[in-house]
Amino acid sequence: MPALSPAFSDIVELLTAVPEGDESAVVAVRAHDAQLTKPPGSLGRLEELVEFLARWQHRSTPRLDNPMVTIFAGNHGVTDQGVSAFPREVTAQMVANFTNGGAAISQICALHEINLRVFELALELPTGDITREAALDDQMCAATIAYGMEAVAGKPDLICLGEMGIGNTTIAAALYAALFGGTGVDWVGRGTGVDDAGLARKAAAVDEAFAYHAGHLDHPLAILARLGGREIAAMLGALVAARHQKVPVIVDGYVATAAAAVAHAVNPRAIDHCLFAHVSAEGAHAKALAHMGRTALLDLGMRLGEGSGAALAAVMAKTALHLHTNMATFESAAVSGKSA
Repeated sequence: MPALSPAFSDIVELLTAVPEGDESAVVAVRAHDAQLTKPPGSLGRLEELVEFLARWQHRSTPRLDNPMVTIFAGNHGVTDQGVSAFPREVTAQMVANFTNGGAAISQICALHEINLRVFELALELPTGDITREAALDDQMCAATIAYGMEAVAGKPDLICLGEMGIGNTTIAAALYAALFGGTGVDWVGRGTGVDDAGLARKAAAVDEAFAYHAGHLDHPLAILARLGGREIAAMLGALVAARHQKVPVIVDGYVATAAAAVAHAVNPRAIDHCLFAHVSAEGAHAKALAHMGRTALLDLGMRLGEGSGAALAAVMAKTALHLHTNMATFESAAVSGKSA
């Protein structure tokens, strides 16, 4: 097997030497929660969301003053294989729609006061068609991961990872198959709505890519370079930087989870600061989460991408934190506590 490229050495180190969460902050949150005017545990996962924020922000009083959805957009050469119902020009068109406020994610963020940032990743230069060449060379893949790390530059206190890229459900399927085993048919879904023939082309593209890259898929980062995409590499970078900057992460659906899967394959602990927003209607997403031992927060039958499910999970986190911060305590409300 070929050795891992030196281009990835710093990234492997960042994924391996990850800071731990702050358990003392969780203890403080639980102590305050116990004083609120409700039965212990009665808010279920909303209480867990506040603990999640405290643990990974390293704050006994967590805050969400600057939550942010980040959308990373990239184009894919594999669309030449007829794997998508839409042409790849739609990627740039949708980026404009995000910016102009016309997309679902734009409206969710505007309504709930969540910042939205869109990162365009060389849309005029699709990645290599994975059925006949590497998606990215190692240096470009590493550089794109590093670029994604810039997502934390605005000092968000929560990052939601989302993506846009025609053809990227095929790319995600290839990554899952390489990381978790199986063939194309085990991991592909209908994505943006391909018919049966399109679904067969997606499965065939994954299998052809495996055959072409055989012998070069021995490390998760090599798999990312060979089979991945710019938006997935950049989401990985954002995830890594967030861990080191004490920023919790909410991961969107099927494609965004592929970035977390790469991190998990390097070091399972590297995604402990990640919450998985929802189970996508793209069927293999649940299987990918199960491989990583993760449970999603929501199950709404969504498959839009663009960070929409992650933003809704952020709305729940904002609600949970608001309750934790603003509910009365038994003492302040003059409500009797639990009988001895």
